[in-house]
Amino acid sequence: MKQDVVPEPMDARLGRRLAELRAERGWSLGDLAERSGISRSTLSRAERAEISPTAALLNRLCHVYGRTMSRLLSEVEEEPAPLLRAAEQPVWEDRASGFVRRSVSPPHPGLRGELVEGRLAAGADIAYDRPPVSGLEQHIWVLEGGLAVTAEDVEHRLDAGDCLRLRVAGPTRFRCVGGTRARYVLAVVLP
Repeated sequence: MKQDVVPEPMDARLGRRLAELRAERGWSLGDLAERSGISRSTLSRAERAEISPTAALLNRLCHVYGRTMSRLLSEVEEEPAPLLRAAEQPVWEDRASGFVRRSVSPPHPGLRGELVEGRLAAGADIAYDRPPVSGLEQHIWVLEGGLAVTAEDVEHRLDAGDCLRLRVAGPTRFRCVGGTRARYVLAVVLP
């Protein structure tokens, strides 16, 4: 006898928000599939929280909806407080890729910047086919381990203490290099 799987609360809220965004635009699943390059069945399953979306899938949807991933994730959380204790910072995990994302300083409607802590498991590799918002400014500061960041077909190898600054206009890739996890701070500034 198959038991019903209860979605994680964050996945359920995220699924509802994704469905709302599509409905606000009057798009069918087919319309969104064409715009995002994601199959209708995957979109439907994400909206119903039958799957936990990957970072790459959310990035494609953020691009279509003109949002950063942090903004989308903040829309499924309560209004952010000015002071956010470490234990209260929202954490999201892409279990398929080994990526953990902590929203240290969540986006706020009156502010253009935010801070994110990223953790990649040893060997993890995440590719984004487009930026969530074209011209997004990013500062990537590696705290532990090694990270290879590819932007505009140029790979930058970063070790602990190194910082890479860039404007994101095309595909990017974050890859953990070395035998241990990589931990980094990502400062994101809207154009």
